[in-house]
Amino acid sequence: MASTGRRGGAPVREDEPRRDERAEQQAPAPQGPVLPPPPPVDYGVFMQGLVQAMQMQAHTQVALQAQLEAQFDHRTLDEALSAACRQEGEMEQYLEEKKASQKRPAATFQR
Repeated sequence: MASTGRRGGAPVREDEPRRDERAEQQAPAPQGPVLPPPPPVDYGVFMQGLVQAMQMQAHTQVALQAQLEAQFDHRTLDEALSAACRQEGEMEQYLEEKKASQKRPAATFQR
């Protein structure tokens, strides 16, 4: 089967390797010293370390969550106290104004 994958429309022959196959065959030889293979991995030790790291992360997350909740509750308490003080001040001002208005003589309506 012929295809027109080349420039100029020349067909590619089946017995001729394609461009990507030739690139794989012509990969440059590695330069420098050849390194030994990596040591075998003890997956039991690896998994123990992974589990330990995940437990540490969970513990840290719980501690941070508790700290965040404590800060939030503290801020909420401060806001509630501030609102109560503000309401108390408004109530005192209202009572003073009410007392002052009762001391003034009532305006008599005349026809």
